[in-house]
Amino acid sequence: MKPRYIILLICATLAGLFYPGNHYLYHLELAHPEAFAQPARMPDLPYPIPAVKEGAPSPVVNAEGVYIVERKTYTTVFEKNPDMQLYPASTTKMLTALATVDIMRSSDILTVKVATPEGQIMNLIPGERMTVENLLYGILVHSANDAAYVLAHYRDDYDGFIRHMNLIAERIGMKNSVFKNPAGLDEEGQRSTPRDLALAARALLEHPILRKMVSVREITVMDEDYRISHPLKNVNELLGSVEGLGGIKTGYTEAAGQNLVSYFKTPYTGHEYIIVVMKSSDRFFDTQTLTEWITYNIEYLDP
Repeated sequence: MKPRYIILLICATLAGLFYPGNHYLYHLELAHPEAFAQPARMPDLPYPIPAVKEGAPSPVVNAEGVYIVERKTYTTVFEKNPDMQLYPASTTKMLTALATVDIMRSSDILTVKVATPEGQIMNLIPGERMTVENLLYGILVHSANDAAYVLAHYRDDYDGFIRHMNLIAERIGMKNSVFKNPAGLDEEGQRSTPRDLALAARALLEHPILRKMVSVREITVMDEDYRISHPLKNVNELLGSVEGLGGIKTGYTEAAGQNLVSYFKTPYTGHEYIIVVMKSSDRFFDTQTLTEWITYNIEYLDP
């Protein structure tokens, strides 16, 4: 066969293969159009709104200030004196952590110069070199006052750090809060409210590293020279004992009473809540009572 006939034969064969009317896929699509249809994009469904069930009892707690808000929709489901100004105690360290991640890197190394011996500490030693990450574990897991002061003396600008804490508080909408020191020690003029602390908690939970840290029960951190170890233990008794509870920050002084800011994910529905308890005589009992109340007394409505 001459070459030109071979070329013509090949062209005719190819035309038959790819002509839609003859291609086997064309007939298959006619017979089963649903198999070839592009899947429709599901619309973004609005997140259901939490609401207290009709006839549900109010939770009974002894805390003077309480605020419970659903995290995604930021819908309030219970409040008790939400704007009462109280001493925040170590819940202040949420702002210390937010200011730290705003101006430092977790890998930065700080030398311990000023480390208060007052209250809960991780026993830092002057001259010791620690990463910012390990100092953050110190304040968020162990609630270490000495670690808070080391962070605040970053670049030897303590006053600047405190100003930055208050700047962040203002930025995230904490209208009734003032912070005077990084550890939460009682000091004239230092104050916050249940509603404001919920805003601080929401901001903290949006930061992946901080969110991970507040749920840690125990960890041991080392100095940069691997000479000194610091075992850290979370003082939050509910971690690991209440299903769905993942931090966030405890606080206690004689003037403040017992404070606790919690992140709670409901076991059955997976909805996320921030629970703030201030000036309680039993913060852990109050918070556990509130987690149970949320679980059984909240329903979810389509907006």
